Amino acid sequence: MTRHRAKDLPALMKTTPSVLFTAAGVLVLALLPVLPVPEFWITQANYIGMYALVALGLVLLTGIAGLTSFGQAAFVGVGAYATALLSTRYGLSPWWGLAAGLVITVVVAAVLGWITLRMSGHYLPLATIAWALSLNFSIANLDVLGKYDGLLGVPAIHVFGISLADGRAIYYLIWLCALLAALAVRNLLDSRPGRAIRALGGATVMAEAMGISTYRYKVVVFLIAALLASVSGWLFAHVQRTVNPSPFGLKMGIEYLFMAVVGGASSVWGAFVGAGVFKIIEDQLKELLPRLLGSSGNFEIIVLGIVLVLMLKYAPKGLWPALQAALARHRPTRPRVRDWAQAPPLPLPVRPKPAPGTVLLEVQGLRKTFGGLVAVNDVSFDLCAGEIMGLIGPNGAGKSTTFNLISGVLSASAGKLRFAGQSISGQPARRIARWGLSRTFQHVKMIPDMTVLENVALGGYLRTTNGTWRAMLRLDRVQERQLLAEAERQLSRIGMQAYLDERAGNLALGQQRLMEIARALCSDPTLLLLDEPAAGLRHKEKQALAEVLRQLRQEGMSILLVEHDMDFVMGLTDRLVVMEFGTKLIEGTPAQVQASPAVRAAYLGTEH
Repeated sequence: MTRHRAKDLPALMKTTPSVLFTAAGVLVLALLPVLPVPEFWITQANYIGMYALVALGLVLLTGIAGLTSFGQAAFVGVGAYATALLSTRYGLSPWWGLAAGLVITVVVAAVLGWITLRMSGHYLPLATIAWALSLNFSIANLDVLGKYDGLLGVPAIHVFGISLADGRAIYYLIWLCALLAALAVRNLLDSRPGRAIRALGGATVMAEAMGISTYRYKVVVFLIAALLASVSGWLFAHVQRTVNPSPFGLKMGIEYLFMAVVGGASSVWGAFVGAGVFKIIEDQLKELLPRLLGSSGNFEIIVLGIVLVLMLKYAPKGLWPALQAALARHRPTRPRVRDWAQAPPLPLPVRPKPAPGTVLLEVQGLRKTFGGLVAVNDVSFDLCAGEIMGLIGPNGAGKSTTFNLISGVLSASAGKLRFAGQSISGQPARRIARWGLSRTFQHVKMIPDMTVLENVALGGYLRTTNGTWRAMLRLDRVQERQLLAEAERQLSRIGMQAYLDERAGNLALGQQRLMEIARALCSDPTLLLLDEPAAGLRHKEKQALAEVLRQLRQEGMSILLVEHDMDFVMGLTDRLVVMEFGTKLIEGTPAQVQASPAVRAAYLGTEH
């Protein structure tokens, strides 16, 4: 997200038209209840606000984290029934009902998340359908909850003694909750945990290599989405003044997902657009279609299905992103304001480097099999602190697999790994990263929709500590500015400062590789693993990269790299390990390797 100072406001409004729409929308929302508009409009707006809360959770859960859920309506039901039961049966305040609903939601969501979030592919949405049906069926068959008749006589909410029984009165509470939730989600996405969450949508391997527990963040977004749905249910119960199982079934769960997709599944404000479009169109179709067709029925579902298909074809990212893209073509947005410029140059924790010459990485008898295929077979070598070692060999020699075994992306079938004196055999990538190992990938792994600066800042995840709630409340700014300053420093180091605000997906391959190196450096590693770092770079870029790597060696960093450019490798490395068919062929200095007949035969070729 872009942050701007007050003095930049006039220029900002000229260059970001979406700000005008947002400001106009907020003004209309604020004035709507006091204007002489029909009560129907107020009712519509109230439902749009409540629906938007649920859709907002799905933006996080489905649009950004990539976890499809059809069960959010069940969490709406938990919030609604909790407050309805406590207020009607026990006479407690609706505010106690809100607290109880949130607590119950956390417990239920934690249990369901623990069961379902380890699933992938189509199993996760199927699991959400199963537990949504189970929860709805349970609610509908409990005597204490009134079974299918539900609970009647839910009291109105009171704020400082003022009753919110009227639709115009509760309007402000609904929209206050919705807008505060949107602001909190926007804050979250522009933060340390927010970048981790955005990596869940397709960059989990990279995120784990940066020290991020992706499962933990799946649980976090699942809980946030469930809590937002629970708040919507609390409001719904006190607007309707009655609850029954019908609005909390699978049908409504599908409709909530429809709202998020139509508005823009990865856009915060798209949740509001989707909720508004859905509610207005649905109500209009309920009136119009029976007249046109001459019979009653749920024909609006058919039309909404057609609308969704057309949306996926012509505006696959949703209405709000499509509108933003159309406006950006005429008035491009300004770059992000560098509000971290005054941050201290190196305020983040710096990892102590081991003494030069000490053994840093020990690889002993490393082996990896995939079924009957032996990809790495009994490979052993040591890497000392302060040296650059190259891992070379023909295509298919097992170099990248060896990298994945060392960094924890793959688990070894046999062998031992020790790093900085500690055994890392069998450890996951995120734990190995905590000990000071960082890496790039043979095929660039990044988050294309994030800027270059944000992608690099993701590498500094372990050097900062701010969590989800501090981010949502915007209490993380000092440390966040320090991290962004460090990310910019690393980009400057490799000559990429001019691309700070560029979308990572727009970069050429060589630039993406440089960005990956900057991201790895942002973690302040002890050992840097570079998988084909020079691929896609021009000659001068390779020379500049080699100078950067030599400078890193002088600063005490150790480097292990895989590379096919022999000129680059021979002029840079201290020692080389040559692999062939998954086995270690030879180890020695670049001169020794070049002089080896076995290497010439296996890799460099022989003369006839």
